[in-house]
Amino acid sequence: MNGWRPRSCPGFRTPRMRSRPHRRRIGGRIMTGYSGTTYDLFKRLLHILLIYAGALLFGIVAHWLRFPLPWMIGAMVFASTVRMLERPLPIPAQTRQIGQILIATSVGLSFTPEAVRMMQSLLLPMVGVAIATIGLGFVVAAFLMRITKVDVITAALASIPMGPVESAILAVRHKVSPGPVVFSQTLRIMLLVVLIPPVIVALDGTITDPVAVLSKMDWTLSGATLLCLCGIVGALVARTVRLANPFFVGSLGGAALAAAFSLPISAYPYAVLVLAQVFLGVWLGAVFDRDLLRRAKGFIPGAILASILLILLCVIMGLVMAWITGQTWQVMLLATAPGSVTEMALTAKILDDGLAIVTAFHVIRIFIILPFAGTIIRLTASMHSILQK
Repeated sequence: MNGWRPRSCPGFRTPRMRSRPHRRRIGGRIMTGYSGTTYDLFKRLLHILLIYAGALLFGIVAHWLRFPLPWMIGAMVFASTVRMLERPLPIPAQTRQIGQILIATSVGLSFTPEAVRMMQSLLLPMVGVAIATIGLGFVVAAFLMRITKVDVITAALASIPMGPVESAILAVRHKVSPGPVVFSQTLRIMLLVVLIPPVIVALDGTITDPVAVLSKMDWTLSGATLLCLCGIVGALVARTVRLANPFFVGSLGGAALAAAFSLPISAYPYAVLVLAQVFLGVWLGAVFDRDLLRRAKGFIPGAILASILLILLCVIMGLVMAWITGQTWQVMLLATAPGSVTEMALTAKILDDGLAIVTAFHVIRIFIILPFAGTIIRLTASMHSILQK
């Protein structure tokens, strides 16, 4: 990738670099060296290690500041800073998938038989919240159209919570610029991660050390291995049948089934959760760069206001749902947040309150919005065309 191949390296033959070792005479001794290919691979690995070392350093600072998701937030800030400086951030794509599997299976532990029975009574509110979130997305889209003068497709794709990748694909399909759409979706996720967990944990007031809550988990090697295997199998099945967000939803399903059937699974050691948070934080922060900001220039202030408006509307909906369902306000605010299922689930785990419920609300929303996102946008375009005639 760009930035990894050295322009000049003494002792290496360019452009014809061979993969087998070669010999050089240094100080009267024959030294065995390595080809440019091996050297490039070494530089790649070193670059990646330095990236995650920097992310961990920022995570330590966030941990010192008592953030509820320090390793994810710290890694995200580090990666965003590197990209804003227009430095390369060559992270393997598989790190996001690994992070999703680890977090999803950890969340899936909460789907015990008792939790599943409790969730059955909340199925109707879950569906209602998912549909209401789409409606609130259209309200915000109308606001975005008014203040930024963008077209209805761009506004809808930027406002309805469906993820940066999915929205970008639909933007290209409907022949609108994906830049503003990706910016708005990514900005909303980052605001959710940075604002919601710290604010809820602070207002809750019962958690003095969020990190200690996650680190004090009983685990066994066999139980953690079985949990991971269940998640991998679930992810592969979900990918085979082309479910939306397969590495999270599939892994969650595999772990949830294992927990529901009382298989001998256990939590991961805390270091594994740290690794998962760092992987996801770096991936999320790497999405933001100057090029993305340049493409979304002029759209940025409106996108910020629209993202904050959607979050506030969902907070109001969460408070209403807390009154209707009798669940705590903390649980329902996390459950109705417009995205970031991983981070909201981890926050519920920190609070030790309603983890399965929070996760189930988000999974239902994902299964309702993502599979029908194309249909929703197509109907939006058709209705807008009819109204303009």
